[in-house]
Amino acid sequence: MTVHEAGIGKYYEDFVVGDVYQHPFGRTVTETDNTWFTLLTMNTNQNHFNTHFAEQSPSGKVIVNSGFTVALVLGLSVIDMSQTALLNLGWDEIRLTHPVYVGDTLYAESLVLDKRESKSRPYAGILTCRTRGLNQNGDEVVSWKRTVMVYRKDAPHDKGYFPEAKNGPMALPEPLATEQS
Repeated sequence: MTVHEAGIGKYYEDFVVGDVYQHPFGRTVTETDNTWFTLLTMNTNQNHFNTHFAEQSPSGKVIVNSGFTVALVLGLSVIDMSQTALLNLGWDEIRLTHPVYVGDTLYAESLVLDKRESKSRPYAGILTCRTRGLNQNGDEVVSWKRTVMVYRKDAPHDKGYFPEAKNGPMALPEPLATEQS
């Protein structure tokens, strides 16, 4: 039996400058997402939560809070770009290039722009990427350049965190174990 240690994501050594990652998940924005995020962040612009008010705007409908758009696209990129991160170092050049509406489905992709070894942390490297969010029609809705510090494969910090079961390792039930032998 092989036990596969808990883990997901890419390490510093896995990244190649020029590679593009089309992140695997899409996410449809709901009215609840937009309303809760807007309330949570104390954003009082009525274009985010007042349908009657927003109907008078040029778009004629509620527009999704841009902070939510950034957060969602960032989250969609984590599985590939920063699942093994220990620090976000910065975001630059954030652009909101197309409005997002309730019911839109967002996707994300990232381009590796640069990578270098960390001077102060030998167990990590620094990755710079450009990430953009696309809606279901292929319209770019947001983009930015992001710098993040990620672990190297041999870093001990993100290994061995899965707890050992007090009642021992998992095993096949006895009838199945005998059939397999």
